[in-house]
This record gives sequence, C-alpha cells and structure tokens, in this order.
Amino acid sequence: MPARDQQPATPETSINSPERLQFEAFLNEHRLALNACLDGLTEEQARRRLVASRTTLLGLVKHVTFVERVWFDEAITARPRMEIGIPDSPDESFILAPEDSIASVRELHRQACAASAAATAALDLTDLLPGNRRGPLPLRWVYLHMIRELARHCGHADILREQILAADTNHPS
Repeated sequence: MPARDQQPATPETSINSPERLQFEAFLNEHRLALNACLDGLTEEQARRRLVASRTTLLGLVKHVTFVERVWFDEAITARPRMEIGIPDSPDESFILAPEDSIASVRELHRQACAASAAATAALDLTDLLPGNRRGPLPLRWVYLHMIRELARHCGHADILREQILAADTNHPS
C-alpha cells in the first residue's frame, strides 16, 4: 500500500480520548487501510496468488469480512455460522468465488463493518459477548483482538501489494 504519513492525533486517538473512541478509531483505521490495498488494482492483480496459501489481496478483504461477522455477529448474537451465512473455518473464508470482484467484496466488507458498528453501539467495553467458541468475552477484548487481526493482515497486504506492483512494473504485459 502507499506509504502513510504520520497524521496528528484526532480527537478519537488523542491520549486523553475515552478508551472506546480510541478503540473504534484504530479499528476503523485498520479496516480502511486493508480495504485500500485494492486501490487501483485490476481484478487479476487482486486475485493473484504469491504464496502457497490461499492468501490474495482480494481474499484478505473477504477474510476480514468473515472476521467481522464472527466477532460482531456470532460473538454477540450466538447465532451459528451457517445461519449468519459465513464459512465454518477461517481458511475457507479466503476462497474466492468466480463472481467475487473488487467491488462486490468491498461492498460486503463495508456492510459487515456497518453491521459491526450497529451491533456494538449499545454495548459497554465490559459487556460480555456470549457467542464466542471460547466462552463469554468482554467487548474490550474483542476490539483488541480485531485491531491485532487487522494489523497483521494489513502487513500481509502491504507485502503482497508491493510484490504485485513491482512485478507488473518490471514486466509489463
């Protein structure tokens, strides 16, 4: 992804901001950064596999859509994954269907993030979410876990995007 300049603290990320605003600001920053990994790419580039796993740039955004639904639907509502309409395992969430496109995957990700915000709006950071397979977890833990998960995947996306752009610059079609 393009290098991001250091930005001054916003009211949400100021050290004096309420903890919840800080969590949500960092979570949203990582959501946007991961989504931005697809900016300016062709469908072929977004689907290109450069590692042995199913990890692609488009697959990463599809995967984090799954993750949003696991942590902000399944964990809050305790509904089964089949009812939510998501795969049973994280590995399956990277699988791209022929009809998946940059636009469609981004739209599903946007919808999942909006649903996550709505699902957590009335909750406090100490509220226990009953639907996780590990047992009840506080919302604070889920926010921290999501920030960690998204940060890891942003790093993966940075490296994949850099490789794709370098290869296509050095060997134009």
